[in-house]
Amino acid sequence: MELWSRRKFFLTSLAGSTIASASKLFGRTFPDGSGWSAAGSLAPTAQGKRPLIISSANGLHALGAGMDILMKGGDTLEAVVAAVTIVEDDPNDDSVGYGGLPNEEGEVELDASVMHGPTHRAGSVASVRRIKNVSRLAKTVMEKTNHVMIVGDGARRFAVAEGFEEMNLLTEHSRKIWLAWKASSSFNWRPGIDSPEWKEHLSAIFDGDAEKIAYAENVIAHPKTGTIPCMAVDAKGDISATTTTSGLSWKIPGRVGDSPIIGAGCCVDNEVGAAGSTGKGEENIKISGGHTIIEMMRQGKSPTEACVEAMGRVARNYKNDKKKLGMFHLYFYAINKDGAHGAVSLWRNGYEANKQAAYAVHDGPESRLAPCTPYFDAIGGDQ
Repeated sequence: MELWSRRKFFLTSLAGSTIASASKLFGRTFPDGSGWSAAGSLAPTAQGKRPLIISSANGLHALGAGMDILMKGGDTLEAVVAAVTIVEDDPNDDSVGYGGLPNEEGEVELDASVMHGPTHRAGSVASVRRIKNVSRLAKTVMEKTNHVMIVGDGARRFAVAEGFEEMNLLTEHSRKIWLAWKASSSFNWRPGIDSPEWKEHLSAIFDGDAEKIAYAENVIAHPKTGTIPCMAVDAKGDISATTTTSGLSWKIPGRVGDSPIIGAGCCVDNEVGAAGSTGKGEENIKISGGHTIIEMMRQGKSPTEACVEAMGRVARNYKNDKKKLGMFHLYFYAINKDGAHGAVSLWRNGYEANKQAAYAVHDGPESRLAPCTPYFDAIGGDQ
């Protein structure tokens, strides 16, 4: 593959140290080491470590596969796709790939995108059925065609032609949750999902398993929007990213979120950094969140500060009305060329109640979870 030349990316150390000193006097510190000053000025990008690979929290166990590739001098896109493929293959992760929660008709539909920084290329697929590893399929679109996005049955047929195996993506676990959701729509018109009748129905579906019943109740009440974005920078400073998802649970067939949208759910500029997102994709699409974050980092903002700016644009679409914003969750994740990283969550808690929102990082011997910066804390508000 022909590699495009890139100009080197420099930060002036004198200006950086001056602003950094000011941030210590007047500002707060984010997880990536950057500061948000009381006066609203932004500290310079913190220096990080390379190679680096990050993802949403559900990729914690998978980042090692990507780091192995980076440590051996492998390509950054190979690294991120290798990591998310592990999650796509996992039937216990019902937000990605095999076992993903289905649309309202009980069909699993997957979306994914990739961007390769060194060659400035991208590939994307959306509303794909019966093909498990859609991140690899998006990479194949990038490598084998002059297209960027292929969708629906056309993407499935392309996958089969390229040797991808067709399979039923609906696991028994996901099928039962879908059945419970399907039944809940009729119960909502009668006694309601908190009624004894509904509880009895749910218990029958899951053979009285209390843990599975509680999980199903939560997913039915709060449809999942989980995804896995993954981005990496190697020792040379080359960057790639991918985002893959089964999308919003119980969605209208054909609904597409931000994950396959280049510039929203996935964005890479090899001179600057990479960004991705999880949560309600519609809100990210409206602000082109990935592109927004890249452009903020190009101006000198740290990954965390850039994510705060993107989240602020979402919040301003609702005039910062927390009641309306409370109807959904959203996360932004970013790395820069130097290996600094950060993530911002709209709300303090993650997808699990009373649990600090976090993301996965691997820049050394093993992967770890790092806390996301809650948006309202970052701007000095409360939650």
